[in-house]
Amino acid sequence: MDTCTTLLILTAITFYLLWFTFISRSLRGPRVWPLLGSLPGLIENIDRMHEWICDNLRACNGTYQTCICAIPFLARKQGLVTVTCDPRNLEHILKARFDNYPKGPTWHAVFHDLLGDGIFNSDGDTWLFQRKTAALEFTTRTLRQAMARWVTRAIKDRLCVILDSAQKESKSVDLQDLMLRLTFDNICGLAFGKDPQTCAPGLPENGFATAFDRATEASLQRFILPEILWKIKKWLRLGMEVSLSRSITHVEEYLSSVIDKRKLELLSQQIDGNPHDDLLSRFMRRKESYSDKFLRHVALNFILAGRDTSSVAMCWFFWLVMQNPRVEEKLLREICTVLMETRGDDVENWLDEPLGFEEVDRLVYLKAALSETLRLYPSVPEDSKHVVADDVLPDGTFVPAGSSVTYSIYSAGRMRTTWGEDCLEFRPERWLSEDETKFKMHDSFRFVAFNAGPRICLGKDLAYLQMKSVAAAVLLRHRLSLVPHHRVEQKMSLTLFMKNGLKVNVERRDLSGILEIIREENKVEQEGHGKSLML
Repeated sequence: MDTCTTLLILTAITFYLLWFTFISRSLRGPRVWPLLGSLPGLIENIDRMHEWICDNLRACNGTYQTCICAIPFLARKQGLVTVTCDPRNLEHILKARFDNYPKGPTWHAVFHDLLGDGIFNSDGDTWLFQRKTAALEFTTRTLRQAMARWVTRAIKDRLCVILDSAQKESKSVDLQDLMLRLTFDNICGLAFGKDPQTCAPGLPENGFATAFDRATEASLQRFILPEILWKIKKWLRLGMEVSLSRSITHVEEYLSSVIDKRKLELLSQQIDGNPHDDLLSRFMRRKESYSDKFLRHVALNFILAGRDTSSVAMCWFFWLVMQNPRVEEKLLREICTVLMETRGDDVENWLDEPLGFEEVDRLVYLKAALSETLRLYPSVPEDSKHVVADDVLPDGTFVPAGSSVTYSIYSAGRMRTTWGEDCLEFRPERWLSEDETKFKMHDSFRFVAFNAGPRICLGKDLAYLQMKSVAAAVLLRHRLSLVPHHRVEQKMSLTLFMKNGLKVNVERRDLSGILEIIREENKVEQEGHGKSLML
């Protein structure tokens, strides 16, 4: 090697080290390494990624910036990631400057094969059109009634049968698997009016459900790889890309057959007067003429959004309740009090049918406990946005065009500055009025489990309805306990699954003690009321 080449290399290294020193000092957050950026820290903490992000945000007052590759010309744009959980920044990103922070090209490319230009994978006018159309349907009471019917049937004919069988045979069950199956059946019923029966006794396999799971898993894997790499694998038909292609074909063929059949049914409906009340039929009955491809994507987008989120939330809820007997007792007292008022004192009457529409609405403490679960364990722990134009966040952080912003929903629920010194405690009471009779909703930019701003979850009320119905039915009939030595850990995924599932033992619930307490309280209350009348 001649002297000139050596000098050029040394000069390049010197300039890089000077540049790197400047860049690393200008960034707050995890340590940045030459060339590799913050990747070593991410890999080291991959099994506790959400906690690692949370630790960094606490140390940086709610916002930090890092680069995933410390390479000149990339680090300030494509390689720069701003991570935040500051409610002021969240309101700015999700509402005030909504148009400047779309999902972006990376997200769209990853999910396009599966979700196309559906509502959860689109931006701009494409998203707005679908959002307005869907919003009209989600505001109707009939859709909520339809969800209640699907949930009631799933609880009575499937979930209760499976749990009763496990109780009698003294067998443990994986509650996460059960919840995923139950919510999948319910959301398929609501989305396109067909029941895949994955939660039927015996837990049968279903080709559509299996193909959907494989397609989702393969799509998520794309997030791990650089875009150029997974596109090469797709072109060469390697690895998970082959599975993705086959699974999507299976899913599309299944949905196409459903759509063709539904068109015929909707034509005959004018004669027999038996209307379908699922989302697919509602879209098909509108004046606009939608292509079959669009209708398939409508169904798939809502299945993806409605299946995993609710099932995961219910798993963390049951796990937290098992760890907190005080909360479990208060939940049972509320459920039993409502049923005593609506169905009388005969406990057998309570178990004949799951709680009805109006009964579920009265379970205020249960809704508080579910909300507290979502604060600590949000179903979607992190989300990211693409920055269209240079901007400055409310806390003074500059975000350049072309970079990305990740908002940590997991961290947003665990900041002392937002939720107080007891932010890590499971305390449903923080969601109630002082007399604990009314539910108190917190600001949507402090509690972002259902997103916020224009993209706030349309199915929020349906999700609460399903979760409350299932939780009440299980708690009323069974006492759950964690299988000894079973480890509950977070799975590092876009959805906060439990890595090893949720293995529980199922025992019959004895309500005698709770009922005695309620009767005694009612007696004291009546005596006090009688004395006040005499006075």
